[in-house]
Amino acid sequence: MGLRTRRLGTRGNSKYHYYGIRLKPDSPLNRLQEDTQYMAMRQQPIHQKQRYRPSQKMEGMLENNPNSSLHTSPEQSVAAQSQHHQQFIDMSHVFPDFPSPDLGTILLPDGITMTDIKNLQLMYRRHCEATIDVVMNLQFQYIEKLWQAFWNSKPNSPDSSTTQASDEELEAIIPKDKLMVMCKYEPIMRWMRSCDHILYQALVEILIPDVLRPVPSTLTQAIRNFAKSLEGWLTNSMCDFPQQIVQAKVGVVSAFAQTLRRYTSLNHLAQAARAVLQNTSQINQMLSDLNRVDFANVQEQASWVCQCEEGMVQKLEQDFKLTLQQQSSLDQWASWLDNVVTQVLKPHERSPIFPKAARQFLLKWSFYSSMVIRDLTLRSAASFGSFHLIRLLYDEYMFYLVEHRVAQATGETPIAVMGEFSDLSSMSPLLIDKDDISELGSDTDGDLRSSGEPPVKRERVEMNSSMQEI
Repeated sequence: MGLRTRRLGTRGNSKYHYYGIRLKPDSPLNRLQEDTQYMAMRQQPIHQKQRYRPSQKMEGMLENNPNSSLHTSPEQSVAAQSQHHQQFIDMSHVFPDFPSPDLGTILLPDGITMTDIKNLQLMYRRHCEATIDVVMNLQFQYIEKLWQAFWNSKPNSPDSSTTQASDEELEAIIPKDKLMVMCKYEPIMRWMRSCDHILYQALVEILIPDVLRPVPSTLTQAIRNFAKSLEGWLTNSMCDFPQQIVQAKVGVVSAFAQTLRRYTSLNHLAQAARAVLQNTSQINQMLSDLNRVDFANVQEQASWVCQCEEGMVQKLEQDFKLTLQQQSSLDQWASWLDNVVTQVLKPHERSPIFPKAARQFLLKWSFYSSMVIRDLTLRSAASFGSFHLIRLLYDEYMFYLVEHRVAQATGETPIAVMGEFSDLSSMSPLLIDKDDISELGSDTDGDLRSSGEPPVKRERVEMNSSMQEI
């Protein structure tokens, strides 16, 4: 921290900079709060071919300008901020390979050859690599231009802001009408969707490599603004294309944008909760209030809905209190939550019902936590605000963990897992799994019928018992 430029030799000579070094990702200095006064570092350049570097021209002008050190322009300020923010992203991420299109026995469209398919593969891969380059440089504003250039299928002119394409790249340019025909081809649509899942998952891991690590609020806001603009940029870039391919592309981009919003919100919650977990007096008050909660009553009411094993619930209750009593750090709490997910989902590993079991666990976890918060509210607990914040964080982090476990179990990316559920909202009711629907309604109705009591009467009895307790 505090590493600055230094001058070698007499005054007036060239000013030498420390270049290509930064804090290690696991350095404790990364945990410190942002201090812009002592953060003058330049990051190591990307070891990839820069296909889309709009800032190169600007950087050259600044280097050749002898007065650039005297007058700081807005462009220079943005560039300096981007260099500072690059230490919080994963600059060493390796972009995975794309799969090959599975054409099967479906005939190629008229006028399309295997050479065109190969060119599309090459062209789309380079387009995605250019997207990675732009995001790694935190130049979000150029994504829209990049998309427009690809979907219009026009070669870049030498005087444009992009680097000039090679002869091999020019040969891979596909006319727009031919590109539209291939996008209607079902195997190409499926292939492009799988490539998008890989691309956007890579972008998430680059921008937010650790959801719990403190990051500057300016970077978080830039990512959220980026996510907010994505769907509009893509829709405008593909306005002339068939609605089917546009919906498929926008569906994946929407899942990507939603993931960025969720992860940045989770990061924000983590930083707020970190302050609470480091406050000894607040922890003691939380432990005192938690010991007053009637967990037997919580279990009695929740068991009718969740049907969880009582021994497991009691063990989680004891472990939670013990972890709180030990005044654990946020990282230790994250490890505890991860162990909870492992214990609960271990019986369902390598089972076809693993995703369904994971979803049910999230519902039950949320229901139990809401019951505890309700009890704290009715008792006017002094630490209610702290518990509410912790509950929000733990629920969101549990969703994050389960999302990645399901992706690992199914061999998909988390973006693909979330994209699958976003597609359900636009699907016909006839296409939705009937097992999921029956599970929501039939079990509860059957319990009510077998009890011989109308639902209203049972609810009134439970409400009266709760009021007497209060």
